Amino acid sequence: MITGKTTLIAHIGYPTDHFKAPMIYNPWFESKGIDAVVMPMGVKPEDYVAALASIRKFTNLKGALITMPHKVTTMSLVDEASPTAHVAGACNALLVRPDGSLMGDQFDGLGFVLGLKRKGFVPAGKRALVVGSGGVGSAIAASLADAGVTELTLFDARPEGAEGLAQRLQKYFPQLQVSTGSNDPHGYDLVVNATPMGAQDGDPLPFDVSRLIPGTYVGEVVMKQTITPLLAEAQARQCPIQTGAEMLIEMIPAYLAFFGFGKATPEELMAASNKGKP
Repeated sequence: MITGKTTLIAHIGYPTDHFKAPMIYNPWFESKGIDAVVMPMGVKPEDYVAALASIRKFTNLKGALITMPHKVTTMSLVDEASPTAHVAGACNALLVRPDGSLMGDQFDGLGFVLGLKRKGFVPAGKRALVVGSGGVGSAIAASLADAGVTELTLFDARPEGAEGLAQRLQKYFPQLQVSTGSNDPHGYDLVVNATPMGAQDGDPLPFDVSRLIPGTYVGEVVMKQTITPLLAEAQARQCPIQTGAEMLIEMIPAYLAFFGFGKATPEELMAASNKGKP
């Protein structure tokens, strides 16, 4: 039940039809008796700066979840950002502090790496390809570097995006071998789709799946459906996978702590979200 005392967390992105977070956060809030709600808010890129300037003035706003395509833009709109956000060059979480200022942080990469480790994949010493150098791709690359991958290849349709990310990574992780310019997945231990490809029907695949070697771990960030066309192709080639939803469920405990709502485990979150389902 939403009341006049309900704390609001905005979930800002565009489009919103693929948003999964409200279906996880809100049942957990209800199970814990927390008077808070995550509310989807669709904002087109050209309207985002003005919209955030207005939304941040809501007196019952605790903060916001920021998703595609606004994560990179958000970095220029916060008053302070965490070191992780600076390395990634993007924010996916905003906290409205008591003085009205905005604190930005980034949990995409953490969620992705925790999901891998939960499934038994240890990034340390591995070779990885990340396709997409926007907000989520930058965060995943930064967290993989922090987790100890030894070689990281970056690809983006905008070469300058991959080059900029490579420079930031080399500044903070000087021992990491970083290269750009190729999205050929052949020979990697881990391949990640960090682009929106797969969110819309008819999207092309982000790389040539015929070049995958059986056993290569394939990760996805798209959440519109659990098994995207890319993941289906990966499974057909005997590649283990990680879904976008699995990344999301791992990062939510970090979000909850960031917003001051205490601790939760992925198991508790899933149990709450599945309660009442047939």
